[in-house]
Amino acid sequence: MKRIKKTDTVMVISGREQGKSGAVIEISTKKNAVKVKQIGLVSKHQKPRKMGQSGGIKKIESWIDLSKVMPICLSCKKVTRGHTNMLQSGIRVRTCGKCKEIF
Repeated sequence: MKRIKKTDTVMVISGREQGKSGAVIEISTKKNAVKVKQIGLVSKHQKPRKMGQSGGIKKIESWIDLSKVMPICLSCKKVTRGHTNMLQSGIRVRTCGKCKEIF
């Protein structure tokens, strides 16, 4: 089971953006990295390709290594290391390491 999924709220625990949090936009298992909304912004120079399209310098999110982010629990609002548990019905769920709630 994945430690972090798309649309999870995560906090950056090391690096230039340390302490900032946001929602996960995209995950790459090959790169072992994630893109987080409004974190790790880089400038991209873009040329207009079609008639009426505007060019210029755009800010886009870059990849952040998966080891530098940790999920935030929805119930206790703390950064936590997630655990996987089996329910009575046999379904695996991710639980908070601190408050033991499903997130």
